[in-house]
Amino acid sequence: MKKKTVSKFVSILFLLLMALIWVIPLLYTFLSSFKSEADIQSSAFTILPINWVIGNYQDVLFENTSAPVAKWFINSLIISVSQTMLVLVIVSLAGYGYSRMKFKGRDAIFVFLMATMMFPAVVNLIPLYKIIDTLGWVNNYLAAIVPGSAAVFNIFLVRQFMQGIPIDFDESARVDGASDFQIFTRLILPLLRPVLTVVALFTFTASWNDFLWPSIVFNDIEKMPITPGLQLLQGMYALDVAHALTGALIAIVPTFILYLCTQKYFMDSLSLSSGVKG
Repeated sequence: MKKKTVSKFVSILFLLLMALIWVIPLLYTFLSSFKSEADIQSSAFTILPINWVIGNYQDVLFENTSAPVAKWFINSLIISVSQTMLVLVIVSLAGYGYSRMKFKGRDAIFVFLMATMMFPAVVNLIPLYKIIDTLGWVNNYLAAIVPGSAAVFNIFLVRQFMQGIPIDFDESARVDGASDFQIFTRLILPLLRPVLTVVALFTFTASWNDFLWPSIVFNDIEKMPITPGLQLLQGMYALDVAHALTGALIAIVPTFILYLCTQKYFMDSLSLSSGVKG
């Protein structure tokens, strides 16, 4: 019994230490966003602001014409929400096709699809940009929304979850005269809510935090998402730390709120078959 108590104590201590490693930088960023630049650059290190100021938020959101953070925030919101909705439609249909429908070469196509995951994403940058340029999508929201709308891992995740749903459900529905579309929309889709919530979480977060691809396809400052745009908060000759930290804090708010709202579904879907019993 004593051995179990010591083991539990060590586990809690380790988890607490890991939590502090993640929380302390976030807390420092939050507190520093209320400091003046002089306080941050001061040689006397302090965690709490000497003089609390809210001017950093006003400067970053409303008075920075060379780096319109508020506009970038809206751009990121449009791109991330649109891509998430498109991904949910595509991966749910693809997962249904690879899991429930029978057609020649289905498994071979799926294996080939999975094999493409072995190639690093950077390999696709040049051909993908040429396609985007040919379509005239440079500096267009579509350039950031469409390319990531059929992620293979998301299709795999939905397919695996769907295979945990008994096929008897489909057969019973067909006996009652339901079509494939009706089975998908009325029977399968409601059962996919946990895994689709996680796919939405992953997609929104990845889209919101993406830096490399938006930096390539957007060169118009007004159309940039917030993550690549934050680099413009740097001064030409020196970094304004207070404004940079404030912008970074604003950028993480949507993903932080999203995790808080969807953590239940995230934990439930760690088991791919948790949605159906029996």
